[in-house]
Amino acid sequence: MKKLLITTALLASGATQAATVAGVHFGADLWALDASGSVVTDSNSALKNFDFDSEKQGRVWLAVEHPVPFIPNVMLRENFLKIDGKDGTGNINFKTDLSHLDFVLYYELLDNDLVSLDAGAAYRKMHGSVSIDTKSTDIDSGITMAYASATASLPGFDLYGFADVMAGINEKDVYDYSVGIGYNFDGLAMDYRVRAGYREFNFEVENFSSINANTKVDGYFLGLEIDF
Repeated sequence: MKKLLITTALLASGATQAATVAGVHFGADLWALDASGSVVTDSNSALKNFDFDSEKQGRVWLAVEHPVPFIPNVMLRENFLKIDGKDGTGNINFKTDLSHLDFVLYYELLDNDLVSLDAGAAYRKMHGSVSIDTKSTDIDSGITMAYASATASLPGFDLYGFADVMAGINEKDVYDYSVGIGYNFDGLAMDYRVRAGYREFNFEVENFSSINANTKVDGYFLGLEIDF
């Protein structure tokens, strides 16, 4: 939680400075998640199933949008994702850190009062680890992903729906999507959005940073976005 608060403060500071030359979106989500699946730290071994504990984790993001033609907009999104568990016997402890940083380049294909649509590409840099009893393996490889995001608003209302999808290109069985609803609050200097939804992250890889995994993390989240 301390890392989440520090990262949130740093991104918010950067958003204030960038807002003088471009449109800036800063946000944070708190995710109540459950995990299931299997993982091994030896890519030649059979997958082992683990019983994961329920957790609360977060993510923060900063997006900068500009009017310059042909140059993509940029979003940085830090995801904190640590989960613990045990094997079926309860004798083997398991700790995994699937935290990652998303670097996203995207274009606005539609942007009006009713509908917005963004599409682009992303690079997801993993910066975590897997520990099974005393053996620990770093997860530090990256994943190239396709990215799309859309919102739809009700005419005359401040309520909107949203969807955000990332799909692996070099790791085709990795995907991450969020869907939900939100409400806009208009301010003088900035606008606020309260949002809630469901997120699912599927991490199925072979010989990825010397691990094999077939893990799904999903759950509901509550968040806030500020538009400068």
